[in-house]
Amino acid sequence: MAVKVLVVDDSGFFRRRVSEILSADPDIQVIGTATNGREAIEQAQSLKPDVITMDYEMPMMDGITAVRNIMQRCPTPVLMFSSLTHEGARVTLDALEAGAVDFLPKNFEDISRNPERVKQLLCEKIHTIARSNRRSLSSSSMAAPAPSSSAASKVAARPSSLARPAPAPAPAPASSSAPAKRKAYKLVAIGTSTGGPVALQRVLTQLPASFPAPLVLIQHMPAAFTKAFAERLDKLCKISVKEAEDGDVLRPGLALLAPGGKQMMVDARGVIKILPGDERLNYKPCVDITFGSVAKSYHDKVLAVVLTGMGADGREGARLLKQSGSQVWAQDEASCVIYGMPMAIVKANLADAVYSLDDIGKRLAETCM
Repeated sequence: MAVKVLVVDDSGFFRRRVSEILSADPDIQVIGTATNGREAIEQAQSLKPDVITMDYEMPMMDGITAVRNIMQRCPTPVLMFSSLTHEGARVTLDALEAGAVDFLPKNFEDISRNPERVKQLLCEKIHTIARSNRRSLSSSSMAAPAPSSSAASKVAARPSSLARPAPAPAPAPASSSAPAKRKAYKLVAIGTSTGGPVALQRVLTQLPASFPAPLVLIQHMPAAFTKAFAERLDKLCKISVKEAEDGDVLRPGLALLAPGGKQMMVDARGVIKILPGDERLNYKPCVDITFGSVAKSYHDKVLAVVLTGMGADGREGARLLKQSGSQVWAQDEASCVIYGMPMAIVKANLADAVYSLDDIGKRLAETCM
């Protein structure tokens, strides 16, 4: 059965072009278009599409407000189009927090210059997010965590959208693994992709300022987005978060986010190495590369966590970590937006524990403290 898509954009050119690209795929059917957020909500409720593509800047009602309303009324996977700028990154992160599943750069030049590549990427995204977990979507909008005294100055600078109340998340399913034993881990490494920005926020905001281990974060994300994402996490979390730079040194309570478009490795001294993105690799940054480097440098002293995301990035790195004696956790299917990367870990029998998203931060704090 074809994936039914609603295309939302105030640009007539972009609506037509996206519709043409999608309609060329025999397994995708464009069932409607909308020119603003209000129309998008009405069409989503009446047409019941499998996927919605959404612009963020529109008259009458913007895309972020539309996404938030759609998630409350009729949760539907949304693919946002965004600009590759710092402001575009900020707005896209707002949209993901409101409930959008994924995003693509909105670049008119690429559409005219490389239509086949654009078509392939767009259609792949549509098919992938059509398989999104709708239960997870309905609880993806998050209320901002209550600030602690140690994080008050950070939370004061929080973007206004993060302070809006949101629907309470659905009750988390019981964990499928017993509590992990406490251990003096030298490093926590977390890898994720689609659905990861919200998932990482949920996990990291549960960690205390006194969290004793350094963290490295690998999120599939463009180069223009990772700095803005790290800044957002730093404002929300009690721990410190920054985009990793070559020569950074691991320290307790600091999370270093791999920069988009590059690869991040860690040596035995705890020094970060940032390398150019290898065009032969699908992911830049790549979870396997970072996991493999920490397995070599820290042997059995790593706790690795694989969160929501499509594909299997992280599986081979997790295999190296297990061979070194380290622990690997996976997010459970019920709380994943896309149960791909964690499923690859579980199916390869590499998971020491499988936890719901809302359980992972608490488990990390209990296990590492």
